[in-house]
Amino acid sequence: MSLRSTFTNAFRGLWLFLKSEPNNRIHISLALLALAGGWIFHIGTSEWLAIILSVGLVLSAEAFNASLERLCDMVHKDHHPRIKAIKDISAGAVLIAAAIAVAVALVIFAPRLLP
Repeated sequence: MSLRSTFTNAFRGLWLFLKSEPNNRIHISLALLALAGGWIFHIGTSEWLAIILSVGLVLSAEAFNASLERLCDMVHKDHHPRIKAIKDISAGAVLIAAAIAVAVALVIFAPRLLP
């Protein structure tokens, strides 16, 4: 497979992920809010890195979750307790990533917002 086709496939997957997952609206809205806060408060380089890595962590976790849910749906179309457990664990991973992102945001922005 050529390098070009590899990138084409990756961008196609990214576009599919962004347009098809409803939770992305929440994640991207909060990411934009964090980026705007960083710009408004003139945060430092290490704080920018923490914000960028947190956004990437959440979006990556959500993408893996979406992929795993689709795979599970293909493997077993009916309700199955093991499939439900897999999906719940995957969703839990997104929750962990989101909680980390919130903690990062609090560490960076709370001192600037609270007197």
